[in-house]
Amino acid sequence: MRPSPTAATPASCPASLADPRIAPFFGAPPMAILAVGSATFTAAPGLAQTSVATAIDLSLWLVGTVLGLVVAVTIPARQFTSHRVGVADASPTWLLPVVTPMVSAATGASLVDRVSVDVVAHGLAWACLAMAGAAGFAAALTTGALWWRLAHHQHDDATTAPALWMVLGPLGQSVTAAAMLALHAPQALPSLAGILSPVAILIGVPTLGFAVLWLCICAAVTRRVSHGPLPYAMSWWAFTFPVGTLVTGASGVAALTGSRALGALAVAFLALLLAGWATSAWGTVRAMLARRSNEPALASPTERAATYAI
Repeated sequence: MRPSPTAATPASCPASLADPRIAPFFGAPPMAILAVGSATFTAAPGLAQTSVATAIDLSLWLVGTVLGLVVAVTIPARQFTSHRVGVADASPTWLLPVVTPMVSAATGASLVDRVSVDVVAHGLAWACLAMAGAAGFAAALTTGALWWRLAHHQHDDATTAPALWMVLGPLGQSVTAAAMLALHAPQALPSLAGILSPVAILIGVPTLGFAVLWLCICAAVTRRVSHGPLPYAMSWWAFTFPVGTLVTGASGVAALTGSRALGALAVAFLALLLAGWATSAWGTVRAMLARRSNEPALASPTERAATYAI
């Protein structure tokens, strides 16, 4: 989906919601809030295992989850009723709003065994399981639409090729959610305690297999359409977060199985993540310096807003 060069840039929230190119990006802020909350224990080791850390994590989780659920309902409802797009316009950005409940499921599952009130822990575990299912079905349908679009309307834009990597996000996050539930929720869900780990493994390993397949396809497509050095766009940052979910997913399944092979896969994903982050950061800094020198490093505001779109 490519915007017209003369299209106006939305300047308000209602206008942004009405624009099918911009609306899916409302899924990003809730995921950012959830990521910050989940990182509390890693980024602030002095707070680890304290009530303060749990309170911060739980508070941010609640805020991110509520916002994410609103977005997961509002944006698809807009798409189904008022957005006008062609049959060739399916975009990876459509995954952004529907995957937010999966992020809530993955980050919330790690909180279950840190909540001291049994009733709250029980409800949290069931909520995470339900959100994982809701987001999983929605992401699978969206990915199917994207695959159909790419098979019938071939991708030829090098600038937006990195956006294809966004599909890895729901895949890795679903494996992470299943693994986190198996690791942290058995006590809160005694009726499922015996099957959480087997289900997480049976879901996680095949999903990681498809993720590797999609990763290879993305690399091949990016290479085929670039015809030389890949032109910089903000979509390069799609090389980071989606791959990061594969790291957490593979690590979680490796912890459940004790598999060295899965552990090595997690390390390989981590190396790819670091390479993607370094590449994206280098490109961004270079573009900023070029822009300060009045060079055409970035496209127009409308094109920048649509850099993830196909």
